[in-house]
Amino acid sequence: MMKFQFSPILPDLAAPKAEKLKAFEELMAKPEIGFFRLPTRLDLVEQTKSAYQKFSHKKVFVHVGIGGSSLGPEMIVSALGNKLKDIRFLNNIDPDYIFKQLKDLDPKDAVFFIVSKSGATAETLASFALLCDWLAQHEVGEDRFKEFFIFATDPVKGELRELAKKYSIMALEIPPNIGGRFSVLTAVGMLPALFAGIKIEELLGGASEMAKDISDKKEKHSLWTLAEHLFFQFKNNQINETVIMPYSSSLKDFSAWFVQLWAESLGKKHNLEGKTVNTGLTPIAAYGATDQHSQMQLFMHGPLNKFLFLIEIAAFENDYSLKSSFESPLFKKLAPFTLSELLKAELYGTLKALEKEKRPYAHFTLQKLSENQLGGLILFFEALTALMGQYLEVDPFDQPGVEDGKRFAFEWLERQV
Repeated sequence: MMKFQFSPILPDLAAPKAEKLKAFEELMAKPEIGFFRLPTRLDLVEQTKSAYQKFSHKKVFVHVGIGGSSLGPEMIVSALGNKLKDIRFLNNIDPDYIFKQLKDLDPKDAVFFIVSKSGATAETLASFALLCDWLAQHEVGEDRFKEFFIFATDPVKGELRELAKKYSIMALEIPPNIGGRFSVLTAVGMLPALFAGIKIEELLGGASEMAKDISDKKEKHSLWTLAEHLFFQFKNNQINETVIMPYSSSLKDFSAWFVQLWAESLGKKHNLEGKTVNTGLTPIAAYGATDQHSQMQLFMHGPLNKFLFLIEIAAFENDYSLKSSFESPLFKKLAPFTLSELLKAELYGTLKALEKEKRPYAHFTLQKLSENQLGGLILFFEALTALMGQYLEVDPFDQPGVEDGKRFAFEWLERQV
């Protein structure tokens, strides 16, 4: 399990009120909110394995999705993937980007995973349409679509579900009670994980262990301590931004995944009573030690409005000695140590400097970067997001703020006809 340490500058807080704990437990038990119980859905695991077995001979896996349909899979693959397969992501509709992804691709080598919970995501359907045309240019007709496509979508409705029936395309289920940004532990993330050589049972096992730990320890779990500190600082106008900063290049994409999860869930115009509140905690993606030479100046000496989440990997899989024959004082100072020890020193230097500047933080330590540990980390931050929705009194599972942009985009297209 993860270890947690909180900044010594943070005040001692009372345990959360019983009604808050009860409300969170009731929320996690609601049938329409399924992410907390998702690790136990073995039927979804079997579906996903079946799809992998059917297409495992393919050399190139192309994941097509946007937002929550892509950020989670990208995060898992970049963190743990073994690179034995060529994994590509069509995660935007920039035509130059898509051209670069397709220009050297032989269709017979590829399987395309089209992901949209609603089955109606304009960008994803546009990418599917252009891929169908691209396949036609390579003499692949509609009668062979089932050899090149897998879908992940709603189990009964939506455009992709209808297309799956029409062309006999294998379509994996995204459960109706799982929102896109909470979908990484469904087939959305698990199928690309299998192609990347990742042990999905261990990933889901880590998530399941974290869910059980939260349920068993209740208000004594560090999840609640962190939520209480965040809300205390927020309501006293001390913070309105949260920095996610793993000290691991493999977890760089974890920061991007967290940014969407946190921003789309908590950035709300209205509270649960319908009052205008324009609330939220703005997420900032960073990673160490790179951002110690970039954003850290702002985090350390800028506005006193940030709470930092720093993630440490205790043991790296590889390491390098820093010994050398150079005689200069700096090289001699580095010589007794390894590269991982230098990175650890950078992290602990940051923690001490943050304490000196009275900047609040939470320090997470993973024993190593493994499927089990990453699964637990994912579930923890999903649960924290849902819990902060309760503290801020907003719905963390909707996203009304993105709908107007979609509507206006189609209005613009219609005016061009």
